[in-house]
Amino acid sequence: MSKVIIDTLRMVAGSLQIPAIVILLLLILLTIIMLGGFAVEALTERRVLKVSIPELVDNLHGKSIQEVRKIISDSGLLPRQKEAYLELVKRTALPDDLREALARQIAADEEYRYRRIVRVTDLTSRIAPMFGLMGTLIPLGPGLIALGQGDTKTLSDSLMIAFDTTVAGLISGAISYFISGVRKGWYEQYMSWTQTIMEAILNVQATERRKAIRQLQKQKAQEEAVPQPEDAWTGGDQ
Repeated sequence: MSKVIIDTLRMVAGSLQIPAIVILLLLILLTIIMLGGFAVEALTERRVLKVSIPELVDNLHGKSIQEVRKIISDSGLLPRQKEAYLELVKRTALPDDLREALARQIAADEEYRYRRIVRVTDLTSRIAPMFGLMGTLIPLGPGLIALGQGDTKTLSDSLMIAFDTTVAGLISGAISYFISGVRKGWYEQYMSWTQTIMEAILNVQATERRKAIRQLQKQKAQEEAVPQPEDAWTGGDQ
């Protein structure tokens, strides 16, 4: 009975060798693609990203909505960041609570986008070494059997597969871990910027709405203070 169980486990482990190597190769290909995307992001977006958040907030303070729209459009922010901020600027007519809810939703959408990007590299950095370890251990069984039988060629082939899969898994995991760590720093900075700029825009919109309300109240008071022609005519008759 024990021999049947051992043989079954050996058969299952041996059948997993090819799938483990195939998955490991796919992970290496994915790592190369992610490394290319990371290089493009670093050399394009990060290279042209030139903005001082304190200076930008100072420029937004006390401006009108039209001026805020122009300042954001002309700033050194990333295009997708400008789109997110301009979406909030367009909703100046909304009540304060709705605008604040919209700002939170826009920020949450941006955070979800960044998490989705980082999740891929996080997952690769964890599972690539696992499949590398599988590719290492599975060939060692036949290699040890070959060693006992004096078959050095099978032993050397098994050890080469074990070493190659180990190195491939570690390299893929290390590159993914590096990309994930750097991107997390970038995206945390972006989210900090988003919260600060959103607050500045909300403050400008609240000020604009208060000005508009005061203007309407003043206009209404002036209209009520001016006597109507019918009232003046009636007063003259008396």
